Amino acid sequence: MDVIGERIVLLDGGMGTELIRHGFPQGAAPESWNTEKPEIVRKIHEDYYRAGSDAVLTNSFGGNKIKLASYGLEDKCFDLNRTAAEIANKVKPPGKYAGGSMGPTGKFLKPNGEFTEKEFEDAYAEQARGLTEGGADFLLIETQYDLKEAVCALRGARKFSDLPVFVTMTFNHTLRGFFTLMGNSPFQCIYELENQEVPVLGTNCTLDSKEMTELIKIMREKTSLPLIAQANSGQPELSSEGTVSYSQEMEDYLKYIPRMIENGADIIGGCCGTHPEYIRRMAELIQIR
Repeated sequence: MDVIGERIVLLDGGMGTELIRHGFPQGAAPESWNTEKPEIVRKIHEDYYRAGSDAVLTNSFGGNKIKLASYGLEDKCFDLNRTAAEIANKVKPPGKYAGGSMGPTGKFLKPNGEFTEKEFEDAYAEQARGLTEGGADFLLIETQYDLKEAVCALRGARKFSDLPVFVTMTFNHTLRGFFTLMGNSPFQCIYELENQEVPVLGTNCTLDSKEMTELIKIMREKTSLPLIAQANSGQPELSSEGTVSYSQEMEDYLKYIPRMIENGADIIGGCCGTHPEYIRRMAELIQIR
């Protein structure tokens, strides 16, 4: 994205939240709607572009072969990812971008799990090939809880794609500070990803906007690379009726966005619990600055 570094870049908000709002059932693969209900996926992208997003992310978060295998869809990895990118591109306005979303496998590398690094690399490589052939402008390896898996994803993506590849890690806020599920610190992640020559890095998910504002300040002290920040709207809460809501109200979420930018975020967007209205309001905040 040529505009990175020239101004604050605005991504989209949650995809899963919007799919559920449009009737997506539990227990299915979100990527399946790329072929079964492409008009809904297309509408979600259009809503985010209209709200002010400079770039939207494809409906392919769980589109690697290992994740898709849990739904029996591993053989459709290439097609589902290519279609995801094609859908976003069909509604992409001039001067806007479509990024290929690549989320985690949900599994673990040996000795903590059953998978080898090569198996992870191959799972991500096929996904990256589909997203690239579908016309994505960049790839975003996101919500990574294990630095080793993030590097596997990066290597896999680079096997079949010449696109810029960005990486965001997801951190928990503990008494000792911010750490991924596998114990990686922001410094460790930045050090390794810089060594891997990642052009843009950052953090998404898990944290609310207040916590992410604190984390971005810490990350900015360790790197001069462009930083991505996509906070959750708090933590998910399940009602007695079985519906999911998020603990951070929109107004509280938004009040931390200016400080997040001041603390060093170059690219901002929303994650779980956010929707196009969040993005519209964030676009207004960016214009006021």
